[in-house]
Amino acid sequence: MHERERQRIILSAVQEKPFITIQDIAELTEASEATIRRDIASMHVQGKLRRVRGGAEAIHPPQQTALAGRPFRVSEAENIDKKRAIAREAVGLCSEGDAIILNGGTTTFQMVHYLATRRLQIMTNSFAIAEHLVKNSKSTVIIPGGMIYREQSMILSPFDNDVTRNFYGKRMFMGAVGVGPFGAMESDPLIIQGEQKLINQADELVLLVDSSKFERRSSLILCPLQRVATIITDDGIADADRKMVEDAGVELIVAKVGAQDKSRDSASIA
Repeated sequence: MHERERQRIILSAVQEKPFITIQDIAELTEASEATIRRDIASMHVQGKLRRVRGGAEAIHPPQQTALAGRPFRVSEAENIDKKRAIAREAVGLCSEGDAIILNGGTTTFQMVHYLATRRLQIMTNSFAIAEHLVKNSKSTVIIPGGMIYREQSMILSPFDNDVTRNFYGKRMFMGAVGVGPFGAMESDPLIIQGEQKLINQADELVLLVDSSKFERRSSLILCPLQRVATIITDDGIADADRKMVEDAGVELIVAKVGAQDKSRDSASIA
């Protein structure tokens, strides 16, 4: 990653959180801690942030509490081919006129390209998904009320009267930061609160996760595997993870990465 891009990510991170550690920034940028220390020192001299022991803090601390996890624009490009293959399979489960729910994630976001010519009823708590569908699809788009968290491009509310309970979805398509024997995992309690409200409004839950998510863990469980009807992943899934899913009684769909897209919506991907 180029120095300018790293520093843009660092500045964005400290604008969302009052303090961020060197380790957190290294994970976000996939750069060494030594490189991050040099970036922080340079930005401190430029007056863009304040260097402190173990990390950096904002010159003007944010008023809004940030969500845990990577920013949307950082995660969006990660494993993009896998995410597109998974998204293509997910849209294949949708029929014209269906009412569906899409959670705010970078894998579910890839579904928008294949939904361009569909007419569906779609509820989403993703600002990015809603914006794209409004501009580039024929579907009806519904969003819950709440606060927009810019970094994750999500709309979340701690209140029950946010329209969510007034929508019914045949299926909910959902991403997660990790998957294990205990279920799907997330990184932030506020995200879990918002996602669980959406899960309760759908008959079936379809989990969209690339194969790397089976290696990741979080201390927060979003939902147990027993609640998941289908998991869609890529052909990099390990045999042990495949067995775990099948033993849990969850349908497994494996998307072939790089396979030619024969769907009628493929032309919508740039």
